[in-house]
Amino acid sequence: MNGPSGFERLTGALQYQIVNTLGWDGLRPVQTQTIDTVLDGDNCVVLAPTAGGKTEAAFFPLLSRMTDEDWRPVSVVYLSPIRALLNNQEDRVDRLAQMLGRRAFKWHGDVGPGARTRFLRDPADILLITPESIEAMLMSAKIPTRELFGGLRAVIVDEIHAFADDDRGAHLAALLERLTRYSGCDVQRIGLSATVGNPEEILRWVEGSSERAPRVVDPGGANAQAALSIDYVASLENAATVIQALHPGKKRLVFTESRQQTEALGKRLTELGVLTYVIHGSLSVAARSDAERAFADGRDCVIVSTSAMELGIDVGDLDHVIQIDAPSSVASFLQRMGRTGRRAGATPNCTFLCTRADRMLQAMALVRLHREGFIEPVQPSRRASHILAHQLMSLAIQHGGISRHDWWPWLEGATSFAELDEAARDELVEHMLQKEILSDQEGRLWLGPKGEKSYGRANFRALYAAFEMPRMVTVQYARQELGTVDATFLATLDEADEPASFTLGGRAWRVVDIEWRRGRCTVKPADAGRAPRWTGSPKHLSHALCQAMRRTLLDDYEDESWSKRSQTQLEHLRAEHAFLADTPDGLVDEDGDQITWHDFAGGAANVLLARLLERELGGRVVSRNTSLTFTKEAGKSLVAVRQAIAALRDEDRPQWADALRFAPDTTRSRVSKFQPCLPDRLARDLMVEKLVDIENARRTLGLPPALSSDRPRFAFVQPANPIVWVTTDDALTELCERLLGEPTIALDVETTLTDQSLCLVQLGTAETSYLIDPFAVSTLAPLGALLASSSVEKVIHNAQFERSVLGKHGIEIANVHDTLTASRRRYGSLGAGHSLLAALRRELDVVVDKRCQTSDWTQRPLSAAQEAYAALDVELLHRLARVMRDSDAGSASEAE
Repeated sequence: MNGPSGFERLTGALQYQIVNTLGWDGLRPVQTQTIDTVLDGDNCVVLAPTAGGKTEAAFFPLLSRMTDEDWRPVSVVYLSPIRALLNNQEDRVDRLAQMLGRRAFKWHGDVGPGARTRFLRDPADILLITPESIEAMLMSAKIPTRELFGGLRAVIVDEIHAFADDDRGAHLAALLERLTRYSGCDVQRIGLSATVGNPEEILRWVEGSSERAPRVVDPGGANAQAALSIDYVASLENAATVIQALHPGKKRLVFTESRQQTEALGKRLTELGVLTYVIHGSLSVAARSDAERAFADGRDCVIVSTSAMELGIDVGDLDHVIQIDAPSSVASFLQRMGRTGRRAGATPNCTFLCTRADRMLQAMALVRLHREGFIEPVQPSRRASHILAHQLMSLAIQHGGISRHDWWPWLEGATSFAELDEAARDELVEHMLQKEILSDQEGRLWLGPKGEKSYGRANFRALYAAFEMPRMVTVQYARQELGTVDATFLATLDEADEPASFTLGGRAWRVVDIEWRRGRCTVKPADAGRAPRWTGSPKHLSHALCQAMRRTLLDDYEDESWSKRSQTQLEHLRAEHAFLADTPDGLVDEDGDQITWHDFAGGAANVLLARLLERELGGRVVSRNTSLTFTKEAGKSLVAVRQAIAALRDEDRPQWADALRFAPDTTRSRVSKFQPCLPDRLARDLMVEKLVDIENARRTLGLPPALSSDRPRFAFVQPANPIVWVTTDDALTELCERLLGEPTIALDVETTLTDQSLCLVQLGTAETSYLIDPFAVSTLAPLGALLASSSVEKVIHNAQFERSVLGKHGIEIANVHDTLTASRRRYGSLGAGHSLLAALRRELDVVVDKRCQTSDWTQRPLSAAQEAYAALDVELLHRLARVMRDSDAGSASEAE
């Protein structure tokens, strides 16, 4: 005998409202299944296409429980990745709540203080909010968060796939645990998504400490057959002409891959007489809202957008989606196409207009993967140490200082920190204390001087969000805020001779005045302007997508979506890449001085392979999504390249140790604003997780992708030579006279951070390291005589710095061998850079612990770690210079 249906399980008042107020004659399968799941008390991830009824599916059972169990406000938190989605959902959710006499309230940065005050005085039942605003609330002493969230019973995470695998997801996981602690109950967790390849993993991530039963709600069923088209148009100008002629009288949403491209296309369409609106993240709230509203109400118009319109924002009945070039993932493509086909009888559709052949191939591969049923799996981090540092500081502010023993219980259920053991957490705290990011005030952790300086401005605004924004300048016209542009771009305009003008919101503006200190640019309308540039790193393409591109080049696959122009262009591409069929390993000797490996491994895998092979071969290896290019020494021998690849395969590499060793220098590349909080080991671990793809690097070499789950601690190199302190005038004189007989010595100095005042001088021979204390001797004259001698070579890395520091003491340095200059001369521009750390890793295969680099060198005595660090630099400089000379000599011999 069957039990009651999902509809019948709802409270009677809600049943009445669904039938009589909403006018529904039934529920969709996803709604029926979700009602059962939520009323059973399970955590769940709900899958359904955009506009498939997920919002009602989540809120109907929660409103029913809210009524039957008399929940008190705030009982439900609805979390969205973007403000625009909150704005879009506010009326919809509030209407559902009011059917049962309940209320919803939206809280984010654009909501005024009056509305916030009224909410705090009389909270609504449902709070619509972003994670960043939750963080700001928890950290505010003016908001009674314990009382406000004491009645919390459920959290809905909309567009959950947009959170799970990045820093915002790790942040969200921590916030859920902190909210649960205030609630005192097992808060039910409900995720909503239209596109995710591994919902079970997403569910495990969002569950955290919850002990409720987990369930994936996926009603399945055949999706409507999409109408797809891929066309090659060769330029953005041609794309604008096609859009002008395509679907006249209809509403068209055009997606681009950058804000710059959005502005350029919007400007061109406007010039062609097309009613065009522009949306991207750098426009003001008012400008975006006006564009969304006008587009929703219009008919014959175009809106050009970045991914800002990708999520479930309602812009009314949309007829067509057009994609310039291609997004970087199948999931993103499905989200964008899902903006269409919402009306009964309508067909989801997407037209790709590709401006370059490689981007056309990318679009073809995306559609091919889609037809094969592929969606990228989401991989949430389980060792987000940088977000743990962020949360530690946030908790300290939230509690006005927090005990060393009390902070971890607030976060220990978060999946994002599941693989950070107690030793790693202790190491993190000690490092933050040592760097004065934290301070220990009678057993309670609080922000230290460095933490206050880095994260304490504007009421700790830097701690509200996990992500970092580049410096932006606000653009204003007639006291109206238009949006923001990148400060770097604006500076280039300011330096030009011609009048500075640029486009924003699809219109041209001329710069009237720039107030750099206030971050404000005043403009007036102009006839023309340059498309602005915004800083940002290009996204790596995945291994799966690159492999699909390779298959499309090599086989005879055809797709009904291809236009004649795209078919013709693909024929040219296939002809250009026909050699791949006869070259199984993809290695091609281009011109005797450059070799290309067409491996189609994906960008993150190739970054790691490039560094490994550069270490083996010398020269330079440039990584791209679909290939590696070997130049200089690395590109001279196809046999040597094949041998290096075979050697990696035979040694079962790369392993975790390789990835840790060759992760970009942490002092040059920053992947998080909280990276300075991390000890070097955790910082390198973070760089590996963010920047390289070990599994697919191994797969590309024909190795099993799986690695041991035990990630090794990184072994830093330790000094081998004896260390001798020089602290008297006689000892300094004797040492310098003796070193005048040495052919080569190494030189380094340590200074204060603020004004580079001399704190320590290190000299080294091949056998011994000497530490000269300038605070203990009365004169440095003997050192000056030694360094001025042309008979003794001085090995220094970045001699300009040593000359600057010692020059303040009247000391000149003659006969210098600068290993920085040598590295730059030998390799040219390198992704890993030419710092001493990078050079030692590349040439000697060692890694130096740099944690003492910015420590207090004025203190006496120095710590054991400082002493070892100082001595190690001059010890290794000898070895570095010798190895680079030997290698150069070998290259010269081969040339002869």
